[in-house]
Amino acid sequence: MPAGRAGAVARARLRSRPRGWRATYVRDRRRSWYRVLLSSRVAVLALAFLIGVVLLAVLAPYVAPADPEVANPAVRLRGPSSEHWLGTDDLGRDVFSRLLYGGRISLLVGASVTAVAVVAGAAIGLLAGYFSWLDGLLMRVLDGVMAFPGVLLAIAIVVSLGPGVDSVVIALALVYTPVVARLIRSTTLVIKRMPYVEAARCVGLSNGAILWRYVLANSVSPLIVQATFIVAYAILAEASLSFLGASVNPEAPTWGNMLRDGQRLLSRAWWVAVVPGTMLFVTVFALNLLGDLLRDALDPRSQERREDAVVK
Repeated sequence: MPAGRAGAVARARLRSRPRGWRATYVRDRRRSWYRVLLSSRVAVLALAFLIGVVLLAVLAPYVAPADPEVANPAVRLRGPSSEHWLGTDDLGRDVFSRLLYGGRISLLVGASVTAVAVVAGAAIGLLAGYFSWLDGLLMRVLDGVMAFPGVLLAIAIVVSLGPGVDSVVIALALVYTPVVARLIRSTTLVIKRMPYVEAARCVGLSNGAILWRYVLANSVSPLIVQATFIVAYAILAEASLSFLGASVNPEAPTWGNMLRDGQRLLSRAWWVAVVPGTMLFVTVFALNLLGDLLRDALDPRSQERREDAVVK
């Protein structure tokens, strides 16, 4: 069918719709990605698992059967049983309790790093992409930060500031902020040349209003997807720093500290290292999987295909 005739047919279909269908169509279009995401069983399972992990971490003081830092040498290196569901470590501490409390620190670090990196990176990316005179300066600074290996840079910052959750958050946020900034800069360079942005500029809208209403609003989708990946990377990086002894207090219950303590006990008590390692792997895997599925659901090309199906 010729393009002109196809366009006429499409317009005729639109005119034949009942009154009020446009508002319903726009509302459904905004929610379509949400329905597409939940239509995937894999996405539902990943989301349910992550919600369960968060709830267990938040409710750790009420769910944990024992104090995670109290040692009991009388029950050291006991295997999984009805009394200690996931066994005990070399100091007699309950592994299940330490796993729950360790999740609180890992998830807190992951969420905090993501929040700081997204806010700072989005601000830098918007300024660099929209104002050409700032682009060179800001990007060269970020290139200098990205020139350092992420783990080495984080270790150097934590050592300089001292061990603690705040130091880990600052270090990892500095590592992942350039990633977000470069992403938002690339989208800003495209969006600022769109006709609706040019029209907003012509009618006298301020740069701040344009950045907020149009540029940032149209960058939310890739920003959300990138945030899911940063949460996973930050959790994994915090565990790596803890394993190397460059994170929080070495005696604090974190998944990285549990891995470090259990790696020398693999031949005698495999559960001490396998349990936190498995939890760390599954959590990061679920986050990455959810990020991939969310990216597909928010893909503009996928949205266009779903919109065409609605119009037809």
